[in-house]
Amino acid sequence: MRPDVLLLDEPTNNLDLGARRRLHTVLSDWNGCLLVVSHDRALLDRMDRIAELDRGEMRYYGGDFTAYEEAVRTEQEAAERTVRSAEQELKREKRELQQARERAERRASNAARNLKNAGLPRIFAGNMKRGAQESAGRAGQTHAARVSDAKTRLDEAGRAVRDEQKIVLHLPGTNVPAGRTVFHGEHLRARGLFAEPGLDLTVRGPERIALTGPNGAGKSTLLRLVSGELEPDGGTIRRADGRVAYLSQRLDLLDVERTVAENLAAFAPGMLEAERMNLLARFLFRGARAHLPIGVLSGGERLRATLACVLCAEPAPQLLLLDEPTNNLDLVSVGQLESALSAYEGAFVVVSHDERFLAEIKVERRLELSGGRLLETGGPAGE
Repeated sequence: MRPDVLLLDEPTNNLDLGARRRLHTVLSDWNGCLLVVSHDRALLDRMDRIAELDRGEMRYYGGDFTAYEEAVRTEQEAAERTVRSAEQELKREKRELQQARERAERRASNAARNLKNAGLPRIFAGNMKRGAQESAGRAGQTHAARVSDAKTRLDEAGRAVRDEQKIVLHLPGTNVPAGRTVFHGEHLRARGLFAEPGLDLTVRGPERIALTGPNGAGKSTLLRLVSGELEPDGGTIRRADGRVAYLSQRLDLLDVERTVAENLAAFAPGMLEAERMNLLARFLFRGARAHLPIGVLSGGERLRATLACVLCAEPAPQLLLLDEPTNNLDLVSVGQLESALSAYEGAFVVVSHDERFLAEIKVERRLELSGGRLLETGGPAGE
């Protein structure tokens, strides 16, 4: 059709790495106008300009996504400095208002004593008292107006700061000693996906493993074998005593009828209620948000709720399996997932085609499942 304008809506969702690279090649050769809606940072780094839609407003940034991130970071640093300055100004104006009121009260008290001692006529003394009160009132109004102006400036400065809350965690209960074998499988076969004599996989200590490969190769099936959700058609499996947690693409681990707090109570029944609420607050479920049913949560919120229940379960998981966890997440939610996984001290295997995500979570080992065979393809993401 040779269109002049090409519109793509999340084009890389559910694409494997090979398909993503082919798409990149096609777009590199595209000479028309291109508008892409995406949270794929590798794709966005191929754009000439970034348009950000936030809180009903569109803002434009020249350059690719890396340039956009730097511009936003610079903006936020400036906005935070402005907020700190506005906070100090408001404190100063409040302090001066209080001091003005105290001075006015002292002057009024002294004037009353002086007038009484001076023996002036009552009418004259009353006029002088009213004049002093009116003068103090005008001074108070001036300082109160300054306080109001300072509050307005602080509100304006606060609106410029992005509300992109981060998850900050410490998860010592997930620690796995270096070298401990948490999973060992030999000659694994399932559903005719794997070549003879089957797949071999060993996961030791706090390894961070990326599992890649084309769609349909059997990556999700392999995760289900490791988790125990699926029994192999052949081969042997040995698991350590520690808990294995599996997060599927569907995020269907939690009871959608129960609230976030009730789900966490089911996963960690020995945890005190106050401790559970503090924990949920660290996962950004504060106050009434902790008592929302899972069924009404957004995709990012459901991910955070699932992570809270899985990572803080009793016992804590020593092996975490994640299947395409960044699909359908916005960039803020992806950042929150990266923060949670950075605090996790156990082993994990993650299926993902998002190279930036794999780099951020510091993958140490890479496996590729292709043609029915599992191959070691390198160390950290990007090597």
